[in-house]
Amino acid sequence: MAEAALAKAGFVTPVDVLLGLGWLTPADVENWRRGRVPYLERVTQAGLGKLSTAMRAFQRWARGRGLRPSQTDYRSWTRNRAVLRFSKSGNPHIEQAYRTHWVGSRLPPRKDRHPDRSTGAPEPDPQDQAEHPHHVGATDMAPPATPAASTAHARSTSSSSR
Repeated sequence: MAEAALAKAGFVTPVDVLLGLGWLTPADVENWRRGRVPYLERVTQAGLGKLSTAMRAFQRWARGRGLRPSQTDYRSWTRNRAVLRFSKSGNPHIEQAYRTHWVGSRLPPRKDRHPDRSTGAPEPDPQDQAEHPHHVGATDMAPPATPAASTAHARSTSSSSR
């Protein structure tokens, strides 16, 4: 499952692995992203021990493949754009492990981006987001629900970048 995600997108995430194992469903992930679930582990179909073992195995696999770790900010698809929580404990090390995307060598380095004026974070590349919607900087973007929402999203995006 991780190989398939890596081949398809050029990177792989812990969420990809949990989906591939059947321990999460796309509906579970969407409910979490929409703020309906307090933390992702709450809706997994595995106990915390199994999750911990799977995460360690995934990290070993990714390092063994020579993939680069890339920290990714996950924000809710809600109006307040809250930082999403992954673990029951909220332990920073566990949260970091879940936020780490493992990037293959086929994606270009992201150092050529201009810093965002407000946060110092790199601005997302629209081309990259279209090709890799779950990669760094794109994980906090909600898909527009309707054409009207798409227009409103475009207006809010253009006005917030001024």
